[in-house]
Amino acid sequence: MSKVEEAMLPQNGAGSGGDAEGSKKPQYLITLAATMLVFSGGAVIGWSAPALPMLEKANSTLPFQATTDESSWIGSLLAIGALIGAFPAGSLADMLGRKMAILVLSAPLLLSWGIIFFAGSAMMLFAARLIGGIGLGAICTIVPMYIAEIAEDSVRGTLCSFFQLMLCAGILYTYSIGAGATYYQIAAACSVLPVVFIVLFFRAPETPVFLLKKDRRAQAEKSLRALRGSQYNTTKELHALENELNKQGKDQSNFMQALSRREAKLAITISIGMMFCQQLSGINIVIFYASKIFIDSGSTLPPELCTILVGLAQVVSTLVSMVLIDKAGRKILLQISAASMAVCLTILGYYFMKKDRGDDVSSIGLLPVVAVITYILLFAIGFGPIPWMMSGEVLPSDIKGVVTGIAVSLNWTLAFIVTKTFKMLTDNLGNANTYFLLAGFCVAALLFCTFVVIETKGKSLQEIQDELAGRKNTKRSNVI
Repeated sequence: MSKVEEAMLPQNGAGSGGDAEGSKKPQYLITLAATMLVFSGGAVIGWSAPALPMLEKANSTLPFQATTDESSWIGSLLAIGALIGAFPAGSLADMLGRKMAILVLSAPLLLSWGIIFFAGSAMMLFAARLIGGIGLGAICTIVPMYIAEIAEDSVRGTLCSFFQLMLCAGILYTYSIGAGATYYQIAAACSVLPVVFIVLFFRAPETPVFLLKKDRRAQAEKSLRALRGSQYNTTKELHALENELNKQGKDQSNFMQALSRREAKLAITISIGMMFCQQLSGINIVIFYASKIFIDSGSTLPPELCTILVGLAQVVSTLVSMVLIDKAGRKILLQISAASMAVCLTILGYYFMKKDRGDDVSSIGLLPVVAVITYILLFAIGFGPIPWMMSGEVLPSDIKGVVTGIAVSLNWTLAFIVTKTFKMLTDNLGNANTYFLLAGFCVAALLFCTFVVIETKGKSLQEIQDELAGRKNTKRSNVI
């Protein structure tokens, strides 16, 4: 039995590594297993970078050749599927449970890869990308919810960062394979990922929060022991969770009534606003069109290598973010991320301005590569992981399912709009002005996270709600 599977079983002996304060190791291993599905989703996102050039090129090994317009839809339909899948995902998690809903989401990814492998027309690829997107959108909604509900306050930021890390690692996986593999080899290598996830996650516990909501206290206690170690005293945490759920039950209101509460309005503003900031920063343009950006810039590096560097930059910087997020805090990382991205996009715009007006740019041919990779590094320490995480942290429980679905659907709607209109923007505004426009959005994101977003580092979910409602606990220490 693997170490991951051992951690998912309730421990009966003393050798679990836990104590009266609990062990964090099971939480890390279970989070790693859950986010293997996110890794699979990252592979779905990254597939278009190596696969679309193969589909557009006359190739005797493929049954058809895609037109430029068909390629555009093959890349963009993923976002449409994601926005469709995100909205009902919260309700699915409430109905089936977090664990079962996550397991079910491996099915659309497997089906998508099967269709891609056997596709004989662009229409089949349209269907495959739409189905894969539906699964991806639901994954983006439910997996962060699961992680937030199993994590202790002191490591919640780090564990939630696994989502972005595994998403980036999945993208890098596809980029790396695509550099030397055939169309069919890429599909085959990606199709095994959901199977690996099922094997690792099958024995994971359900979240204690969901079990208590269903009045299954004994199972909630068993789940906590699996998550914290056999020697952990579950009484205090179970009582705290029960008190919070009982309070929510007394305060239960319909969705429209909930919107009248100060904490709900501010939480929704933060959650929705950060999704706008994340997508309007232009991140999906960089991911989906990485090779094209480097080709247009006249870079002397092979486009395949540049694309891999982009993926590697995401993974490395997300690892840095995981170290900092529960130490430095969310807000400062968002501010650094937004300000730095604005600078990088301005530099990229300046390069294209010189190039497009006919200036000699041969001496600064590496500038766009450096700007894009730096942009990716700084996106991934802040606006990569934190918007997903903070939706789970700031939203009140009675509206979390609905608003999370709306926020994720909005995120993918914006991803589709930005990706689909990128060519139109560059055709009408030019490369330089397009990147200057994106830099302006990053400046707006800096202002938003400075004046609207609150710091959630080390705070319990109840303390966050108190702060949003204007009931700050002045006695509380901000030191973890």
